[in-house]
Amino acid sequence: MQSSKMPIAVVVIAIIVAVVAIGVAAFFLVRHLRRQHVAKVLEQREDDQVHYAFIINPSKPQANERRHQIKSFCESKGIKQIEFIDTQLDKDGRACALEALGHGADVVVAVGGDGTVRTVASAMSGSGHAMGILPIGTGNLFARNLNIPVDDFEAALTIATSHGSRKVDVGRLSLLDDPNEDHPHAFMIIGGVGFDAQMIEETDPQLKKNISWLAYFVSGAKNLFTPKFKADVTVTDAHGNTHTVDGLVFRTFMAGNCGEIPVFSLMPSASYDDGLLDFEIIDTTGGLLGWANLFNDVVHQTITKKPQQSPLSTNSTIEQMQGVSAEIKLEKSALAEVDGDMLGRTRHILITVDRQSLTVRAPESDPAKASAAAPASTSAPGTASVSTAAPVAVPASAPRSESGSAPKSPSVRASVPATAPAAAPGNSNLNQSR
Repeated sequence: MQSSKMPIAVVVIAIIVAVVAIGVAAFFLVRHLRRQHVAKVLEQREDDQVHYAFIINPSKPQANERRHQIKSFCESKGIKQIEFIDTQLDKDGRACALEALGHGADVVVAVGGDGTVRTVASAMSGSGHAMGILPIGTGNLFARNLNIPVDDFEAALTIATSHGSRKVDVGRLSLLDDPNEDHPHAFMIIGGVGFDAQMIEETDPQLKKNISWLAYFVSGAKNLFTPKFKADVTVTDAHGNTHTVDGLVFRTFMAGNCGEIPVFSLMPSASYDDGLLDFEIIDTTGGLLGWANLFNDVVHQTITKKPQQSPLSTNSTIEQMQGVSAEIKLEKSALAEVDGDMLGRTRHILITVDRQSLTVRAPESDPAKASAAAPASTSAPGTASVSTAAPVAVPASAPRSESGSAPKSPSVRASVPATAPAAAPGNSNLNQSR
């Protein structure tokens, strides 16, 4: 029996290796094309001579070198009003950014990884001031999604200190059962509860330094067979319609503002400026077979750029829906995370989105889109008005049970306001009671 199974195992491994190799090749091709595009964009940008505050994470190995590079760059550009504020164990990027705004900074620049970016963004969201990003972290996922160069520091500096911005959404995750919480936790990429948080919690920091984001896969392998989670989940779409599933069983629940990570696409429909979050519920059954099917699903949607499972999937589910908020009441406490930062254990979470509340210096600016989304206003150099227009709804997709079919024991409730407009067609059954 073993000899007959070996060829099948070899073929499966060979297919996985081939798929990964193709994905890596495509990733490097896309990165090359983006570099060429950014180089052309930089030629057309104009310096912005305003007060800059650079919020630096001093724990990064490159921090001191980059600090000197920033000083030299600003001197060469004639930018005279600059200050540096370092994050500390008891003073995160949010506190530093608030301090910078108190000093009169027009543009606040996060110099660090995704953790520094998200905490600075937490304070900058709704402030009316622009934010810059100088990525020196491990993943730098939000910078990648915005096409800010992660391997050309001077190009990123040019973008941060010149005219050209985008309005982007900011996700917020609140731990409703923590009496010590005084503000929602911002996220620019993904916030979640369950397997993803466990994987991040157990990632070896030294391994992360050595092999970057691939260290998460090593940690993930250790948690493949941890117990699942059960919760009552309520999603609210952009029309104010609420859709509830009681007793939902899952491996992980994620809310995405961006869906692209190196090589793979976790949430192909996620857009950082549409006023919506993409909620993704993942489950597997059948041990390793289920996880292999899940990998196939991720590869399938990475290739098709559509939030749909592979037709070959049998033991995995990826249910995706869009909305403006989600409330999760867990049966037992679970770890939660935002952009790779751990928030601890919780049983009650509220996830919301601030639509286009943050202005970020980026290679691709879209003034026409920004002006259409926000009321006209007069602002000082380096500032931007905040949009509060309602986003367009995209209906949700019904979560499934462990078997992959519609849940039988959990109940689904839908609440539709009398004045709510009809929902647009979509790939969802969550609109309808079962």
